[in-house]
Amino acid sequence: MKIEDLGYNSFFETERDKLGFQGFPVARVISESREAYRVKTANGEYFAKITGKQMFEASDREDYPAVGDWVAVSVPDGEHAVIRGVLPRATMIKRRHGNKNRAGEKDEVQIIAANIDVAFVVESVDRDYNLNRFERYFAIAEDGGVKPAIILNKTDLLSKEELNERLTELENRFPGIDTIPTSTVNNEGLNDLEKYLARNKTYCFLGSSGVGKSSLINKLIGEDVIKTGDISSYSDRGKHVTTGRQMYFLEKGGIVIDNPGMREVGMTDASRGIDVFFDEITELGQGCRYADCTHTREPGCRVMDAVTSGKLNKEKYANYINLKKEVEYYEMSDAGKREKDREFGKFIKKAKKELKSFRGKER
Repeated sequence: MKIEDLGYNSFFETERDKLGFQGFPVARVISESREAYRVKTANGEYFAKITGKQMFEASDREDYPAVGDWVAVSVPDGEHAVIRGVLPRATMIKRRHGNKNRAGEKDEVQIIAANIDVAFVVESVDRDYNLNRFERYFAIAEDGGVKPAIILNKTDLLSKEELNERLTELENRFPGIDTIPTSTVNNEGLNDLEKYLARNKTYCFLGSSGVGKSSLINKLIGEDVIKTGDISSYSDRGKHVTTGRQMYFLEKGGIVIDNPGMREVGMTDASRGIDVFFDEITELGQGCRYADCTHTREPGCRVMDAVTSGKLNKEKYANYINLKKEVEYYEMSDAGKREKDREFGKFIKKAKKELKSFRGKER
């Protein structure tokens, strides 16, 4: 196997030279679990760990290796590798990870995968289907320089007419985004998916639990390598069977990454990705009366005019505003967030007091 078969190219070679890692072999991170990694070189696979110095110098989670990263390594005992450094990323997909409803818990940035060419957003046609969720994934993909595409899975659950309606809906809402309808039950669309995967390119599968990401990758591999589970009959949610990110190398040369199901996809500093994906709104906004128009209440707003006239989809506009507000909140300083939370707390307290007073008067 050549190093190029793992996705290595001139970009990474140039960055390797800049960092002075010419004396170390390069490897790709193919799995990650609690800061223990498995890496693959042209000659084999190794368990690997980073050095204490890297841990000390890391300022946040983005400084640690992630699945898809290229790293410089040494293999002192011939069996275990030591990661000496992470090469700069060509692309990256990340999300905000944390419970914003839990007091005192800090949101963290989680690297989903690095050096990805295409992000497949997988949704099933049944309980999971949601146009706004597609846009959320598209925004974080575009922000990291990754091309998004759609896999509409479990199409065997729909009639031909119903499937055509869904595909038309996706085309109208997301013109220019590639869509591949698939089913692992009757193998519909699997040949189209295989043809889509180019040699030495890396594809990341994203979506909620139970949409069939692992089953699709098993079909591409040609055997049941990844454990899969059924939908819970109690909650109608997919079971979290895939617990870690894992890279697989297909016989025809494509590289795919399976990811655990994500019920929440929090936005980070993805303003660029939102502006790129919602380019229709971005272009309209350039004609607004005010340069800092928020497109929510200002007079002379071209975006709001387009919504009112029906030229701009109302649901798409509403999702755009929600994502923008989420990014704005993330980008605020910690002090700003605390102040905003305090103001909201005061508002709730005042509202409860006024409601209590109003009910007392009613009596």
